Amino acid sequence: MAVNQTAALKVGLCLLGLCLFGYIVGPPLYWHFMEGLVAFSHISNTCPPYLCDCSSQPLLTIPKAYKYGQAIDLYTQTIELNSQNAVYWANCSLAHTKLEEYGSAIQDATKAIEVDPKYLKAKKLASQYQKEAEKCNSGMETCEEVREKAEEALPAQMKLTAMWEIRASRLRRRR
Repeated sequence: MAVNQTAALKVGLCLLGLCLFGYIVGPPLYWHFMEGLVAFSHISNTCPPYLCDCSSQPLLTIPKAYKYGQAIDLYTQTIELNSQNAVYWANCSLAHTKLEEYGSAIQDATKAIEVDPKYLKAKKLASQYQKEAEKCNSGMETCEEVREKAEEALPAQMKLTAMWEIRASRLRRRR
């Protein structure tokens, strides 16, 4: 009787394992099978597949700088017609940023805030542009400091180079 119980237990565990395996692996297999059926049904359609020999590049590629420059021109014209719309000023400011013209971007964002002090996008843009301008100024200051230090070190470096050239010429004469 104990042998029958262990055999039944083994069969039960095997069935449980198969069910668990089916539960885990079954859904992905089902979806994979269904995708295959859908693909097969599309292939067996009566219409032949359309083969496009077009290039993947668009026919007209417009440089981004041109687009943003044109946008700035259009926003400027629009602002001349209605200068009391903060959205126009903010969008013009954004276009200036895309061209990395941070000075103009800050001016336009500031004007947008003057027109509508509650316009949060303009405040956010002005803050962002101010940070970018500060980064640029900081970078310029760092470059200037490095240039000054390099200029100060240049005479000493030239003396050292001259000394090594004299040594090298003496060693060549000895040979």
